[in-house]
Amino acid sequence: MNKEKILKIIADKEEARKKLDAQKAELETRSETVEDEAELRKMVTESKKLSAELREIDKDLAEFRAAVYDLNAFEERSHPKGGLDVISVYGGAGYSEKGGATEKKELDPLDTPEYRNAFMNYVCRGVPLAAEFRANQKTTLGEVGAVIPTTLMHEIIRELKSYGNIYNKVRRLNVQGGVEFPILTLKPVAKWVGEGKSDDQKIAADQNVVFSYYGLECKIAQTLLVSVVTYAAFQAEFVPLATEALVHALEVGIFNGSGSGQMKGITKDNRVPEKNIVTLSNAEFTAWSGWMKKVFAKMKKSYRNGIFVMAQGTFDGYINGMVDANGQPIGRINFGITDGETYRFGGKLVETVEDDIIAPYDDAVVGEVVAVFFKPTDYAINSNMEMTVTEWVDHDDNLVKTKAKLICDGKLLDPNGVIIIKKGTAGA
Repeated sequence: MNKEKILKIIADKEEARKKLDAQKAELETRSETVEDEAELRKMVTESKKLSAELREIDKDLAEFRAAVYDLNAFEERSHPKGGLDVISVYGGAGYSEKGGATEKKELDPLDTPEYRNAFMNYVCRGVPLAAEFRANQKTTLGEVGAVIPTTLMHEIIRELKSYGNIYNKVRRLNVQGGVEFPILTLKPVAKWVGEGKSDDQKIAADQNVVFSYYGLECKIAQTLLVSVVTYAAFQAEFVPLATEALVHALEVGIFNGSGSGQMKGITKDNRVPEKNIVTLSNAEFTAWSGWMKKVFAKMKKSYRNGIFVMAQGTFDGYINGMVDANGQPIGRINFGITDGETYRFGGKLVETVEDDIIAPYDDAVVGEVVAVFFKPTDYAINSNMEMTVTEWVDHDDNLVKTKAKLICDGKLLDPNGVIIIKKGTAGA
């Protein structure tokens, strides 16, 4: 198949994707006014079908764009002064737009077709990289086997932003590690000229944040990838395997990270005001009046656009179906907006997480955290998104695995809007 045909296919699939997006947007609008539960569930099914079609189109687009990239790189080597600059059109590395005309830049040595195929063989079959490829690797990471190709890293970053609901909402930074940053630098506050100058010049120690260099590892057995023969198929397999594991670890860290050798989690941060740590007895937890007096009453005006985070079982078993003193429902479900249900509680968005992130109310012991209310942009994950892989032998099960390593850290920027809800005793 020549390049012109591939470009036509890409254009057609992009047009089809726009139409599917429009259909999903229409569903979202309609779902806001539909009250019939059967109709809402029908919308859920339709929404999931559209999402599956979109994922399939995205997979095809990734394969066809990779093919265009390879064809264009071949043309550049064979005819350096001629040919259509396809890469600049589709956002490939090594090209940019300048003054309406295309300017050719030096080809990224970590994103050539030769390097990408060598990387695939290293990951899938343990074939060592050639010396010329290793010479091009410049990274701050130790224990380097191979640096992930640039376009593959971009795809992983894109998937990280779409896989995890919590990760997708928190702030993401790329600042130097080991340096103290005043919170005002990362979370600006506007003031009138001449107001509070002396206060800004006397930032206390607990108003600074320092990001460290912590390594997050993901180990993938080579047996899962050994049958892959093309780079497009490799990308389609490797990206979901790596990102699903990484984003889950990041979301666990956002709430439960110890801060020692890993990011500092919200529930482990001792800067959260003591008055914002609430314990609800069983009677209070199951009654709207308990939440209203002990939780909602503590929400400051500037932080009320935060979200609740709790286990799915907690929401289904206790929040969904809760009513106020007049019998009006407090927890509402809005079906069919995106890829599933969207939950609200007392007018606030609710994100449900896996049980190993926040324990369900029924499984939690007295004093354990069962829900968190926070403003996602008040938590920051810092990473330059530089990832490497190396071969690793798991002697416990005698498997050769590929270990992907990401350098990152995460910290709470502003603890004042966080409310931590813990399980109390059964008494009133």
